[in-house]
Amino acid sequence: MMLELLSPLPASLNLGLVLLSALTSGLSAAAGIGGGTLLIMAMAQVMPATALIPVHGMVQLGSNGGRAAMTWRHLDRGLLAAFLPGVVLGALVAAWLLVRLPAGVLELCIAAFVLYSCWGPGWPQRLLGRGGTLLAGALTTFLSSLVGATGPLVAAFVKQHFAERLPRVATFAACMTLQHLTKAFVFGVAGFVFRDWFGLMLAMVAAGVVGTWLGLRLLHRLSDQRFDTLFKWMLTLLALRLIWLGVKRLGGA
Repeated sequence: MMLELLSPLPASLNLGLVLLSALTSGLSAAAGIGGGTLLIMAMAQVMPATALIPVHGMVQLGSNGGRAAMTWRHLDRGLLAAFLPGVVLGALVAAWLLVRLPAGVLELCIAAFVLYSCWGPGWPQRLLGRGGTLLAGALTTFLSSLVGATGPLVAAFVKQHFAERLPRVATFAACMTLQHLTKAFVFGVAGFVFRDWFGLMLAMVAAGVVGTWLGLRLLHRLSDQRFDTLFKWMLTLLALRLIWLGVKRLGGA
């Protein structure tokens, strides 16, 4: 089957990840946040740790890039220009540090970050100027190369700049596009072989574009207060599973 040629994973898992890419991209477009985190938590259950962040990063590059393109009229270019230098700085630091992580740390980093995103405080109000925006770009890009899904942290920062959802969604998508673009450099330096996963990444990106288009159509209609609570607890349960996996790997089990 063609599905078996997409990646080293079984055909059934490849199909499941492609469908999940469409679903989570639609979620991010409609609710403004959450799809990337849900996707990486699901991918972490079935993919090798060495492939998790780079494959997720390329898929999210396509998903966020498509969403930014579809909402470009609402993009805050000033905030994006201040965010970009921090992205470059964070990527350079991540490229130096990435290969120094021992087995098990990756899973624990992802779990800790997701739990913080669900239950921790957001960005302080004072970090809204140009210097704070640069710092946010550097910190979240660095973390993105280690834990993959920094969307909730970036969204918490972007949200404080906008009262309306469309500018928030557009600017958030553009910031995440810049972050995920750096992963081609970071993981290329680390020696990751992208071609082994190219078919799966391409299929997930295509599915993500479709999901984004559908999600944007629901953007003004979705009421998500109750859904957010359920979603937060689902991510928490997945994070606890990753803690268990990370501890096992650190212990050599």
